[in-house]
Amino acid sequence: MTDTTRVTADGRADQIKSLLKDSWPGQIYSQQIRSTRTRSYYFGGLPRRPQVEIQHTLLGVELKVGRRRFLCPDLATARYLSVFARAGCPAVAIPYDITELSRLADELESAWQQMLLLIEDQVPERLRTRIRGLVIAKLRAEIAELGPGTAIPEFKQSTRQRRTG
Repeated sequence: MTDTTRVTADGRADQIKSLLKDSWPGQIYSQQIRSTRTRSYYFGGLPRRPQVEIQHTLLGVELKVGRRRFLCPDLATARYLSVFARAGCPAVAIPYDITELSRLADELESAWQQMLLLIEDQVPERLRTRIRGLVIAKLRAEIAELGPGTAIPEFKQSTRQRRTG
C-alpha cells in the first residue's frame, strides 16, 4: 500500500466522521455518556471481527460476542453494549442512570447504521473494507482515549439534616 493510498483512505475515513457530525458514535460517547455519572464495563479480549448477537435465554438477556457470553440485566443494556462490542472496544462506560440506557442504545445503534450506510454510499467498492476498518479504528481509539471511567460511581454523601429546636 503506497502513502498516497493511505492518505486517501485516512481522508475518506475522516470525511465519513465529519459527515456524521453529532451522530458520530464517539461524539455521543463523549458528550452524552462520559459527561454523566457512569460505571465501567470490561469485555476483556474481544476477537478481531466479532460476531455480535443478543440472545434471550431462560436466565435473561445475554450478549454473545464471538464465543463469549455476557449476562446483561435487560435488553437496553445488551443493545447498548452490542455497539461497543461491534467496534471491538475492550472497556466502555455505562450510564448509571438506567432510564437513559434505552435512549442511548437507540442513538448509538442509529449512529452505527448511519456510519455503515455512509461508507457504502460514499466509498468505492474496492476501498470499503479498508475504510470501514479505519473508521472503526478511529472510533475505538476515541473511546479508549475517553476511557471507561471508574469501576464504581462516586456517591456524594453530603446530606443536610434539619435541626429541631
